[in-house]
Amino acid sequence: MNYDQTLEQMRSLRLHGMAQALDSLIAAKKVSTLSAEQLLAVLMQHENDERSGRKIDRLKKAAKFRYNAALDQIRPDPNRNLDAGLLAQLTTCSWVNNCENILITGPAGVGKSNLASALGHQSCLNGFKAIYFNSQKLFYSLRLGKMDGTHRKQINAIAKADVLIIDDFGLQKLDDYSRLDLMEVMEDRHGRKSTIISSQLPVAAWYDIIGEPTLSDAILDRLTSKTIRIELKGESLRKKK
Repeated sequence: MNYDQTLEQMRSLRLHGMAQALDSLIAAKKVSTLSAEQLLAVLMQHENDERSGRKIDRLKKAAKFRYNAALDQIRPDPNRNLDAGLLAQLTTCSWVNNCENILITGPAGVGKSNLASALGHQSCLNGFKAIYFNSQKLFYSLRLGKMDGTHRKQINAIAKADVLIIDDFGLQKLDDYSRLDLMEVMEDRHGRKSTIISSQLPVAAWYDIIGEPTLSDAILDRLTSKTIRIELKGESLRKKK
Protein backbone atom coordinates (compact mmCIF):
# COMPACT_ATOMS: atom_id res chain seq x y z
CA MET A 1 0.00 0.00 0.00
CA ASN A 2 1.46 3.36 -1.03
CA TYR A 3 1.11 6.66 0.83
CA ASP A 4 -1.80 7.85 -1.32
CA GLN A 5 -3.76 4.70 -0.51
CA THR A 6 -2.87 5.02 3.16
CA LEU A 7 -4.06 8.64 3.24
CA GLU A 8 -7.30 7.70 1.46
CA GLN A 9 -7.95 4.91 3.95
CA MET A 10 -7.24 7.18 6.93
CA ARG A 11 -9.75 9.71 5.63
CA SER A 12 -12.37 7.03 4.96
CA LEU A 13 -11.95 5.93 8.58
CA ARG A 14 -12.27 9.59 9.66
CA LEU A 15 -8.73 9.66 11.01
CA HIS A 16 -8.39 13.23 9.78
CA GLY A 17 -5.69 14.25 12.25
CA MET A 18 -3.49 11.31 11.28
CA ALA A 19 -4.06 11.94 7.58
CA GLN A 20 -3.15 15.60 7.90
CA ALA A 21 -0.01 14.77 9.88
CA LEU A 22 1.12 12.09 7.45
CA ASP A 23 0.46 14.36 4.48
CA SER A 24 2.59 17.09 6.08
CA LEU A 25 5.43 14.65 6.84
CA ILE A 26 5.36 13.35 3.28
CA ALA A 27 5.46 16.89 1.87
CA ALA A 28 8.40 17.75 4.13
CA LYS A 29 10.14 14.44 3.25
CA LYS A 30 10.46 13.56 6.93
CA VAL A 31 8.73 10.16 6.99
CA SER A 32 11.95 8.25 6.33
CA THR A 33 13.72 10.04 9.19
CA LEU A 34 11.34 8.56 11.78
CA SER A 35 11.28 5.06 13.19
CA ALA A 36 8.01 3.12 13.07
CA GLU A 37 7.43 3.89 16.75
CA GLN A 38 8.13 7.60 16.29
CA LEU A 39 5.88 7.83 13.23
CA LEU A 40 3.04 6.10 15.04
CA ALA A 41 3.46 8.40 18.05
CA VAL A 42 3.35 11.51 15.84
CA LEU A 43 0.27 10.33 13.97
CA MET A 44 -1.55 9.36 17.19
CA GLN A 45 -0.77 12.71 18.83
CA HIS A 46 -2.09 14.66 15.84
CA GLU A 47 -5.25 12.55 15.77
CA ASN A 48 -5.81 13.12 19.46
CA ASP A 49 -5.25 16.88 19.11
CA GLU A 50 -7.60 17.07 16.11
CA ARG A 51 -10.37 15.18 17.92
CA SER A 52 -9.96 17.32 21.04
CA GLY A 53 -10.27 20.44 18.90
CA ARG A 54 -13.45 19.16 17.28
CA LYS A 55 -14.93 18.32 20.68
CA ILE A 56 -14.18 21.82 22.00
CA ASP A 57 -15.76 23.37 18.91
CA ARG A 58 -18.90 21.26 19.43
CA LEU A 59 -19.11 22.21 23.10
CA LYS A 60 -18.76 25.93 22.34
CA LYS A 61 -21.36 25.81 19.58
CA ALA A 62 -23.85 23.95 21.78
CA ALA A 63 -23.34 26.41 24.66
CA LYS A 64 -24.61 29.38 22.61
CA PHE A 65 -22.51 31.94 24.46
CA ARG A 66 -23.50 35.58 24.18
CA TYR A 67 -19.88 36.74 23.87
CA ASN A 68 -16.87 35.16 22.24
CA ALA A 69 -14.78 35.81 25.34
CA ALA A 70 -11.58 34.20 26.56
CA LEU A 71 -10.41 34.08 30.16
CA ASP A 72 -6.76 34.54 29.20
CA GLN A 73 -7.68 37.91 27.67
CA ILE A 74 -9.09 39.23 30.95
CA ARG A 75 -6.35 41.03 32.86
CA PRO A 76 -6.12 41.54 36.63
CA ASP A 77 -7.32 45.00 37.55
CA PRO A 78 -7.62 46.20 41.16
CA ASN A 79 -9.87 49.05 40.00
CA ARG A 80 -12.35 46.45 38.79
CA ASN A 81 -11.76 44.16 41.79
CA LEU A 82 -10.22 41.49 39.56
CA ASP A 83 -7.45 39.68 41.40
CA ALA A 84 -4.66 37.79 39.61
CA GLY A 85 -4.86 34.90 42.05
CA LEU A 86 -8.60 34.55 41.52
CA LEU A 87 -8.25 34.57 37.73
CA ALA A 88 -5.54 31.91 37.95
CA GLN A 89 -7.81 29.79 40.15
CA LEU A 90 -10.73 30.14 37.74
CA THR A 91 -8.55 29.15 34.78
CA THR A 92 -7.97 25.68 36.25
CA CYS A 93 -11.73 24.99 36.31
CA SER A 94 -11.34 23.40 39.75
CA TRP A 95 -14.62 25.13 40.57
CA VAL A 96 -16.36 22.90 38.02
CA ASN A 97 -14.82 19.74 39.46
CA ASN A 98 -15.82 20.91 42.95
CA CYS A 99 -19.37 21.80 41.83
CA GLU A 100 -18.96 25.38 43.04
CA ASN A 101 -21.20 28.21 41.88
CA ILE A 102 -19.92 31.61 40.77
CA LEU A 103 -21.99 34.72 41.48
CA ILE A 104 -20.88 37.81 39.53
CA THR A 105 -22.34 41.15 40.56
CA GLY A 106 -21.66 44.79 39.75
CA PRO A 107 -23.07 47.83 37.96
CA ALA A 108 -23.98 47.89 34.29
CA GLY A 109 -21.14 47.72 31.80
CA VAL A 110 -18.34 46.46 34.08
CA GLY A 111 -17.94 43.18 32.19
CA LYS A 112 -20.14 40.72 34.07
CA SER A 113 -21.56 39.02 30.97
CA ASN A 114 -18.14 38.95 29.33
CA LEU A 115 -16.58 37.30 32.38
CA ALA A 116 -19.41 34.78 32.66
CA SER A 117 -19.02 33.85 28.98
CA ALA A 118 -15.23 33.62 29.36
CA LEU A 119 -15.68 31.19 32.26
CA GLY A 120 -18.02 29.15 30.11
CA HIS A 121 -15.50 29.09 27.26
CA GLN A 122 -12.78 28.01 29.69
CA SER A 123 -14.91 25.14 30.92
CA CYS A 124 -15.41 24.00 27.31
CA LEU A 125 -11.64 24.09 26.74
CA ASN A 126 -11.36 21.72 29.69
CA GLY A 127 -13.93 19.34 28.21
CA PHE A 128 -16.97 20.37 30.24
CA LYS A 129 -20.43 20.92 28.80
CA ALA A 130 -21.70 24.48 29.30
CA ILE A 131 -24.98 26.17 28.46
CA TYR A 132 -25.74 29.90 28.40
CA PHE A 133 -29.05 31.70 28.95
CA ASN A 134 -30.18 35.25 29.33
CA SER A 135 -32.31 35.13 32.48
CA GLN A 136 -35.52 36.48 30.96
CA LYS A 137 -35.23 34.29 27.87
CA LEU A 138 -34.62 31.23 30.02
CA PHE A 139 -37.79 31.64 32.05
CA TYR A 140 -39.80 32.56 28.95
CA SER A 141 -38.56 29.43 27.17
CA LEU A 142 -39.44 27.25 30.15
CA ARG A 143 -42.92 28.75 30.31
CA LEU A 144 -43.45 28.06 26.60
CA GLY A 145 -42.23 24.54 27.26
CA LYS A 146 -45.16 23.94 29.57
CA MET A 147 -47.48 24.69 26.65
CA ASP A 148 -45.70 22.84 23.86
CA GLY A 149 -44.61 19.82 25.89
CA THR A 150 -40.86 20.52 25.91
CA HIS A 151 -40.61 21.71 29.53
CA ARG A 152 -39.31 18.42 30.97
CA LYS A 153 -36.82 18.05 28.11
CA GLN A 154 -35.48 21.55 28.77
CA ILE A 155 -35.19 20.97 32.52
CA ASN A 156 -33.34 17.69 31.96
CA ALA A 157 -30.93 19.30 29.49
CA ILE A 158 -30.15 22.09 31.97
CA ALA A 159 -29.59 19.56 34.74
CA LYS A 160 -27.03 17.66 32.65
CA ALA A 161 -24.87 20.68 31.78
CA ASP A 162 -21.65 20.84 33.82
CA VAL A 163 -21.85 24.63 33.78
CA LEU A 164 -25.08 26.64 33.59
CA ILE A 165 -24.80 30.39 32.97
CA ILE A 166 -27.77 32.61 33.84
CA ASP A 167 -26.95 36.11 32.67
CA ASP A 168 -28.61 39.41 33.63
CA PHE A 169 -30.49 37.92 36.56
CA GLY A 170 -32.79 40.28 38.45
CA LEU A 171 -33.86 42.69 35.72
CA GLN A 172 -37.44 41.95 36.75
CA LYS A 173 -39.09 40.09 39.62
CA LEU A 174 -39.91 36.42 39.14
CA ASP A 175 -43.49 35.28 38.83
CA ASP A 176 -44.86 32.07 40.35
CA TYR A 177 -43.90 29.91 37.35
CA SER A 178 -40.36 31.28 37.16
CA ARG A 179 -39.79 30.83 40.90
CA LEU A 180 -40.80 27.17 40.72
CA ASP A 181 -38.66 26.59 37.63
CA LEU A 182 -35.63 28.20 39.27
CA MET A 183 -36.17 26.09 42.38
CA GLU A 184 -36.27 22.91 40.31
CA VAL A 185 -33.15 23.89 38.37
CA MET A 186 -31.22 24.66 41.55
CA GLU A 187 -32.39 21.49 43.26
CA ASP A 188 -31.24 19.38 40.30
CA ARG A 189 -27.83 21.06 40.23
CA HIS A 190 -27.08 21.53 43.93
CA GLY A 191 -23.92 19.63 44.86
CA ARG A 192 -23.75 18.06 41.40
CA LYS A 193 -23.01 20.82 38.87
CA SER A 194 -21.80 24.43 38.73
CA THR A 195 -23.96 27.47 38.08
CA ILE A 196 -22.79 30.97 37.12
CA ILE A 197 -25.16 33.88 37.69
CA SER A 198 -24.46 37.49 36.74
CA SER A 199 -26.54 40.37 38.07
CA GLN A 200 -26.49 44.13 38.51
CA LEU A 201 -28.00 43.61 41.95
CA PRO A 202 -26.11 42.44 45.06
CA VAL A 203 -26.92 38.91 46.21
CA ALA A 204 -28.79 40.26 49.25
CA ALA A 205 -31.33 41.86 46.88
CA TRP A 206 -32.09 38.55 45.17
CA TYR A 207 -34.54 37.63 47.94
CA ASP A 208 -36.87 40.37 46.75
CA ILE A 209 -36.35 39.44 43.10
CA ILE A 210 -37.33 35.83 43.72
CA GLY A 211 -40.24 37.15 45.72
CA GLU A 212 -41.64 34.36 47.89
CA PRO A 213 -39.79 34.04 51.24
CA THR A 214 -39.78 30.24 51.53
CA LEU A 215 -38.63 29.67 47.95
CA SER A 216 -36.15 32.54 48.18
CA ASP A 217 -34.52 30.94 51.22
CA ALA A 218 -34.42 27.51 49.57
CA ILE A 219 -33.02 28.76 46.25
CA LEU A 220 -30.39 31.05 47.74
CA ASP A 221 -29.32 28.43 50.26
CA ARG A 222 -28.49 26.12 47.35
CA LEU A 223 -26.83 28.87 45.36
CA THR A 224 -24.62 30.26 48.11
CA SER A 225 -23.56 27.14 50.02
CA LYS A 226 -20.48 26.52 47.80
CA THR A 227 -19.84 29.78 46.03
CA ILE A 228 -17.16 32.02 44.61
CA ARG A 229 -18.40 35.61 44.67
CA ILE A 230 -17.00 38.21 42.30
CA GLU A 231 -18.09 41.81 42.86
CA LEU A 232 -16.91 43.81 39.86
CA LYS A 233 -16.42 47.54 40.27
CA GLY A 234 -15.44 50.58 38.22
CA GLU A 235 -16.82 52.56 35.33
CA SER A 236 -18.67 51.07 32.42
CA LEU A 237 -16.29 49.53 29.87
CA ARG A 238 -18.72 50.58 27.15
CA LYS A 239 -17.91 54.23 27.83
CA LYS A 240 -14.24 53.57 27.10
CA LYS A 241 -14.91 52.20 23.62
